[in-house]
Parts: sequence; C-alpha cells; structure tokens
Amino acid sequence: MKVIASRENRIFKQALKLLRKKSRDETGQFLLEGTKPLRDALEMGLMIEKVFACSGKEPDGWIPEDKCVFLEEKLFRELSDTVHSQGIIAVVHKPVYEGETFMNEVQGPLLILDRIQDPGNAGTMVRTAEAAGFGGVVALPGTVDLYAPKTIRSAAGSLLRMPVMTDISREKLIPLIRESGRMLVVTSPENGKDCFEVQIPEKSALVIGNEGSGVSEELLAASDLRVIIPMAGRIESLNAAVAAGILMYRTGRE
Repeated sequence: MKVIASRENRIFKQALKLLRKKSRDETGQFLLEGTKPLRDALEMGLMIEKVFACSGKEPDGWIPEDKCVFLEEKLFRELSDTVHSQGIIAVVHKPVYEGETFMNEVQGPLLILDRIQDPGNAGTMVRTAEAAGFGGVVALPGTVDLYAPKTIRSAAGSLLRMPVMTDISREKLIPLIRESGRMLVVTSPENGKDCFEVQIPEKSALVIGNEGSGVSEELLAASDLRVIIPMAGRIESLNAAVAAGILMYRTGRE
C-alpha cells in the first residue's frame, strides 16, 4: 500500500487544509479521527473520501483498501488532534440538509445553537441532545464550527448520528420553525418563566445563546416562550452546556 512521506504530497496537503474552518466550509469535508468514529461513519453510510493510517499501524481489514493510504508518523502527527492517537484519520463529507426538508423530516424537538463559542460546550450540547431524545441540531452563524476536531471529540459520535444543519440564517430559520409547528423557546433572564413551573412542549425549538451575551435580540423578539433556570445562593449563571442539558431534559416532560 502507498506510503506518503513528503509534506508536498497533494493528497496530504489537501487533508492538512481541513484543519482550518475555511477549507472545511469550501470543500464540505472534515477530518474524523479514531477507530470507533470511523466505524460509525461507515455504518451510517457517510461518504468517506480518504483514510490515512499511520505507518506501522496496520488496519485490520475493515477499511476499504481503495480509500486507504499510509502516512509516515511525522506527517500523521500533523493531522492528528489527539495526544494518544489510534492511528486512523479519515476525510469525510459533511451530511447536507436543506432548511425545509430538515424541518419536515426531523422528528422531535430541535436544539438551536445561537453563537455558542466554546467547542467543548457545543460538542457536549450535541451529545446531550441525542441522549435527551432531540431530533436534530441547528448551528446559527457565529457558532463555533461543529466539524472542528475539538467539537467532534466533545460530541463523542453524536455529531455523526444527529441531523445537523449549519448553513441557515436567523431570518430564514424563524419562519421555518413556525411552519413546522414548533414553539420557539429561548433562555432569558428578562420575563423568563421558571423552567420547572412551565411545560416546554416536545414540539419545540430550544435556543441556547452565547455564553456571555445570551440569545440574540432577533430570536428573543420572535420567541413564544422565555424560560430561566432557578438558582440558589449567589450563583448568577450556569455553564451553557449544563443549562442546555437541564432544559433539554425538561422538554416534553410534565
């Protein structure tokens, strides 16, 4: 099997560019590292462009041979985003979802990420959304790239299993939520109702806002329900991912 040893190799250079968001957006591809994530991607029928195996770590035969090439270890380390790599990195095509189709086909509540900045928070929210029975996730402009390596790692495979829509504006999203019959629910300290005293219906679109500034004014103005999480003592706020988890598990429950 071919072994790539030069940084000037075209295939390697194209993969290396995917460490940058601009290239991921332009190509519609991302890097997926690890044995289990790649197995999951193959099982779900995601389109695999290329698989890089670290030289000296032989794949056990489950990777399509026509997709696999070896990288010398020093080159592999440039692609890898983990300290203890399993020696497998794939170039995967992002699933593409259109707005109206996404809203009609995705069942259950939706999680809307509004300018979430921390990759760990974003990935954790996607993971929790799957666990809480949410149908899909929408990442609005200003939100960290969900296909960045750190976000993928935090999502622990959920990003591959959950329908995710990223290329949509607030202006286009709001009417689509209305047309799908979902209630737009936002977190807000102003006129927010105690989330344990109101019912958040299953057919909802739950918005989690920026870690510092909260939900955008446009979504606040369009909201059907504003909620808060009651806190004791002198605590003024919770970590965004923790708050999202509480509200997701309240959604659809009495």
